[in-house]
Amino acid sequence: MAETDRQLTQRLEQVIMDLLERRAATSSICPSDAAREAYEGDDGGWRALMEPARRAAWRLVAAGEVEVTQAARPVAEAEARGPIRIRRAGR
Repeated sequence: MAETDRQLTQRLEQVIMDLLERRAATSSICPSDAAREAYEGDDGGWRALMEPARRAAWRLVAAGEVEVTQAARPVAEAEARGPIRIRRAGR
């Protein structure tokens, strides 16, 4: 059975939280880290998960679980342009 968009988003949210849990409290991750971790192949197919990983990060922002940053500063979704990083909320 094919994974639904909702299931993919939930899986990516969990991967993001798991990756952050394994890192130092002050560390951040890139959405590509989550995409690579969630991808079940060994080729470049993880790139197709980049946008879903970014969406999952923004959902976690809305839930108060993480912050999305640019230049080490929290950024709003509407203002984010280019590369982003994800870190635990409340730093």
